[in-house]
Amino acid sequence: MSLMANLYVGTSGLQTSQQALNTTAHNMANLDTQGYTRQQVSLGTRMYQTLERKMEPIAWKQIGNGVYYSNCKQVRSVFLDAAFRQETGRYSFYDVSLKAIEEIEDQLQEMNGSEFAQSLNNLWVSVQELSKDPCSAVTQSSFITRSSEFITRAKSVYEGLVSYQENLDSTIEGMCNTINSYGERIRVLNEKIVDIEAGGRESANDYRDERNDLLDQLGEYGKLDYYEDVFGNVLVSFEGSPFVTTDHVNHIGVDRDLGSSVGFATPYWEYAARTETDPLTGIEKVVSIDGAYIFDLTQSIATSINTDIGKLKSVVLARGDHNASYHDIVEDEQYYTDNIAQSVIMNVQAEFDQMIHNIMTTINDIMEASESNPAFLDDSVGSAKDFVLFIEANEEDAVRYKIGDIDPKNLKPGQEPIHTGFTIKNAQINPLLVQDPTLFTFRKVDGSEDNVTTTLLKEAFTKEQYTLNPGVTTKNSFISYYNSLVSQVANTGDVLESIRSSQEMTVSSVEAAREQIVGVSSDEELEFMIMFQNAYNASSRFINVVSEMLEHLVTTLGS
Repeated sequence: MSLMANLYVGTSGLQTSQQALNTTAHNMANLDTQGYTRQQVSLGTRMYQTLERKMEPIAWKQIGNGVYYSNCKQVRSVFLDAAFRQETGRYSFYDVSLKAIEEIEDQLQEMNGSEFAQSLNNLWVSVQELSKDPCSAVTQSSFITRSSEFITRAKSVYEGLVSYQENLDSTIEGMCNTINSYGERIRVLNEKIVDIEAGGRESANDYRDERNDLLDQLGEYGKLDYYEDVFGNVLVSFEGSPFVTTDHVNHIGVDRDLGSSVGFATPYWEYAARTETDPLTGIEKVVSIDGAYIFDLTQSIATSINTDIGKLKSVVLARGDHNASYHDIVEDEQYYTDNIAQSVIMNVQAEFDQMIHNIMTTINDIMEASESNPAFLDDSVGSAKDFVLFIEANEEDAVRYKIGDIDPKNLKPGQEPIHTGFTIKNAQINPLLVQDPTLFTFRKVDGSEDNVTTTLLKEAFTKEQYTLNPGVTTKNSFISYYNSLVSQVANTGDVLESIRSSQEMTVSSVEAAREQIVGVSSDEELEFMIMFQNAYNASSRFINVVSEMLEHLVTTLGS
């Protein structure tokens, strides 16, 4: 190999060392940059020059031609990336669930709930006082007043739960828009990365950093599956459906008419929805989202099958799809298990409404059958049902309920809507008793006090025969039911707090392990900088030596 050729060997060392120094400086400059991934140089040998080929089983006689800068790669672990995104999504799921439980606890204890508990106790006290002196105008008036207070406070608690349900609902559309924007940005970055890396001589590492950061954020919203194809595109599936492909993004739409009877936002895949075009206006309209739902909310929530991932699912699940009532518990046990039990808000709504329904229905049944009912004392005043304590506030709402098909307009041929009975939303105190609290005298035909009725009212409050839901065997009385409901919510909150804390530790552990790989260490980069500086100096001295040898040969031969 000629001395002139050796100059190229030295030059290659200068070039690669300079490029390696630039990479090291880039790492140092981004030491505190959020989402930055440490870059590492890859050096390779140039093509060898073969001087002599021998047939014997020994190495050919070859001379090296120097070094070249082959690649600048990101230092990442695909396994830790996948684990981080999955565990972050799981943490977000339980974080949202816990916040929902905490809000419900506030509603039941610190806010309207404390007032309701007092009103329930006051109603019980008024029943006890009524049993002591049934014919007293004072005790009769107190009973009606406390009953009115009881139903007012119950409505306040239920409306608070509905209000929080609506607050959760208002966040869903924004989440879906955010997910769509992440998908669009990933698609744009895919195009840029492919364009830059198509020649194979340059790496789009900064764009890759941004794309990885978007995948991290997207992982908080739902379950991700993704892979990088041979061209550099990242193809993403969200909740098992294609989301980002090589040339487009399948957007998530939000429907408020087809998926919920009360106008709640229902996320769905736009590409899977059935649409029709209006022949007059030419406007395309979604007519069905069956088969296009993002989530199957009837699935069991379990870590083992990865159904507990993502804040979007957690919000949709916690919110539910309607304002629940006691019918969701008593009409169909399987329906309750599949559709109500896993929604923290709907479950509490249904259990709370069941308590109010049982109290109102029991009191009404006792008063309707009472010997002191004004209808039994005077046939001309009306029927016994006219003098019960609670009545339906809205006749239309009272016949609207149907399990799995709430809107009566959607009933199938031959189906009839089920009468609701008393729910919190459609109940009120009988105006006749409000106008005249002594109308129900609790005095029988013979003029004696109706102690039987007041005794039955007392026993109704203390008889333990009510369960919170089909999955609970412990029986409660009216007095203990509400405390059991609050305790159930508190216990659920404790469980979720424990899971969230454990998950937070898992995320921190995975993040720390990933940071050990992708993070920039100033000490390590300074070591690399010294190493590449020495390599640069060595290459420079090598060139000087070759240059002096050439000068010596030329001078010697010239003389």
